[in-house]
Amino acid sequence: MDWKGRDVISVRDFSKEDIEFVLNVAERLETELNEKGALDYAKGKILATLFFEPSTRTRLSFESAMHRLGGSVIGFSSAASTSVKKGESLADTIKTVEQYSDVIVIRHSMEGVARLAAEMAEIPVINAGDGSNQHPTQTLLDLYTIKRAFGRIDGLTIGLLGDLKYGRTVHSLAEALAFYDVELYLISPGLLRMPKHIVEELREKGVRIHETTDLEGTIPELDVLYVTRIQRERFPDEQEYLKVKGSYQVNCTVLKNAKESLRIMHPLPRVDEIHPEVDRTKHALYFRQVFSGVPVRMALLGLTLGVL
Repeated sequence: MDWKGRDVISVRDFSKEDIEFVLNVAERLETELNEKGALDYAKGKILATLFFEPSTRTRLSFESAMHRLGGSVIGFSSAASTSVKKGESLADTIKTVEQYSDVIVIRHSMEGVARLAAEMAEIPVINAGDGSNQHPTQTLLDLYTIKRAFGRIDGLTIGLLGDLKYGRTVHSLAEALAFYDVELYLISPGLLRMPKHIVEELREKGVRIHETTDLEGTIPELDVLYVTRIQRERFPDEQEYLKVKGSYQVNCTVLKNAKESLRIMHPLPRVDEIHPEVDRTKHALYFRQVFSGVPVRMALLGLTLGVL
């Protein structure tokens, strides 16, 4: 498929071949970065980052990725500093920004906004997270991290832990893992189970799924434990949040029966769901996971711009 001008909105828009292609390009770019230190594929190109919702890793890694490709970055990290505050519509913001840039990365608290932006823009749009819906670039960097750690994705047993109801990272990741021969454990409080329609779709695709609330009993089975924080900001009722706050904490006691090869991932930020003592163990993979965002997002930017 021709990637130039392509939007990156949802994992559902990708085939397994698309995913593997991006991961291979990312690996090549990581090698080139290590050898050369700086690249110039995107020289003269401009990325616009439109972040209507807070972000640290996603925004900075997109900016880092564009700079490392030799391009430039404009944008904002809060709608409060833009004309949206004055009442400007999303459509007008998108149509304005595309006059200044070659590719747009957008994050918004409302589901579906990224696809709406893509329909309005003539340049490629990349979804950096829309509400509790999708976070496709996080999913690609998660897959890249797993593949780099294990040399494969097929044959692994993967646990998704925490807020599986509101966590867009686990929604996208679960859907992408359906392309691979994996076994999934969905570990969460009853109030935060993975949405039923996603579980049903995964089962229809042949994914072996176990739903449970028991973390310690599941740990010995896992090759990868993907931890998420309880997303307080997405709860419509504070009392509902307080019922599940602090449901799980991964610490060295919990990990005493884990495989030596278990790797723990987290999209970050974390609150208290992974104890800092875990950072010093061989299980911790979440900071390597952060780095993976750079080559993967370099690949996506370069491909959609048509410079790779």
